[in-house]
Amino acid sequence: MTSTDSTSDPTAPNSTATKTPVFTDFRRIVIKVGSALLVDRDHGRVKLAWLTSLVEDIATLHARGCEVMVVSSGAIALGRTVLGLPKGPLKLEDSQAAAAVGQITLSRTWAQILGHYGITAGQVLLTLGDTEERRRYLNARSTLGRLMDLKAVPIINENDTVATTEIRYGDNDRLAARVATMASADLLVLLSDIDGLYTAPPAQDPNATLIPVVPRIGAEIEAIAGDAGSELSRGGMRTKIEAGKIATSAGTHMVIASGHVKNPLKRIVEGGRCTWFLTSANPVRARKSWIAGALEPRGTLHLDDGAVAALRRGASLLPAGVKRVEGLFDRGDAVVLRGPDGAEVGRGLVAYDSTHAARIMGRTTPEIEAMLGGQGRSEMIHRDDMALGVE
Repeated sequence: MTSTDSTSDPTAPNSTATKTPVFTDFRRIVIKVGSALLVDRDHGRVKLAWLTSLVEDIATLHARGCEVMVVSSGAIALGRTVLGLPKGPLKLEDSQAAAAVGQITLSRTWAQILGHYGITAGQVLLTLGDTEERRRYLNARSTLGRLMDLKAVPIINENDTVATTEIRYGDNDRLAARVATMASADLLVLLSDIDGLYTAPPAQDPNATLIPVVPRIGAEIEAIAGDAGSELSRGGMRTKIEAGKIATSAGTHMVIASGHVKNPLKRIVEGGRCTWFLTSANPVRARKSWIAGALEPRGTLHLDDGAVAALRRGASLLPAGVKRVEGLFDRGDAVVLRGPDGAEVGRGLVAYDSTHAARIMGRTTPEIEAMLGGQGRSEMIHRDDMALGVE
């Protein structure tokens, strides 16, 4: 990835002469939009002019071949106005009701404006378990990937209609970071009510200065993060730093920039004020390291020579290449891959549970469809969900 020659503030924590990434180098981007930016709090409606300018930026990225996902808040803020709910904190059941009503308006608005630019929108509602439990994680990852394959833009939100306090993210900054890591995005953009991370809260300290580049999120960076947030937006700078830790540890760069301008992405591209959080890895390498070393395998798939050779060429593992299944595992569990000589070839997240894997091993796709009574997943393990060892 190429970089500009700008450097971080020499007085900032963790600062070094670090080059700033070039926005146009990124190809898979997650954009998080908060309620305070999207919703007119006085009238309880979407800020159409601002949203149109953001979609104009998204369309520019889309036309350049970028894959874009949007994590959008706003459902509760829109729904509470329609339902006549009072200002201030809401009871859980009122939040869920507001989300149910507001999500309709939110999704329709995104779809209409994206449609004006010839882009299809897809609604994806997630709960905490969808990114924490591997089976559901694979389902969600597959859905997002397929939407982008079809040139659609997923519009993602937490499923506030069913999420409770115990099983929710609580803010869309962390949700956006989880989505970015799940989808192997190389950039996460947090559009905020502030244009980046400062050495102190700017509203309280007139001498506070912007930190343009954070090479690593350490204790000093965490210490200067504040907790400020508005009624419509649960997140503060602290949640953004937490999101940055999630994203950068998985190989995803992150940038915080102001959303209080029209065409906010264009502003970043043109060198507007913002803070970049850097990662030393990339999403693919970080994900494969996680698969290879951080997950306990639940079973083993024994492969034939043809399958091993295909994997070495970068192919996915098809059921036809599996000769034997060992262990009890669920879809999404990690399994060991072994060649005919018993040597470990690699590890991966399996797309079938052990019962179905044993039924379809050695079978071709038409045979599998006949056995399962419909079209199943073509790969036993997708190449993106696999980490191979060195020959």
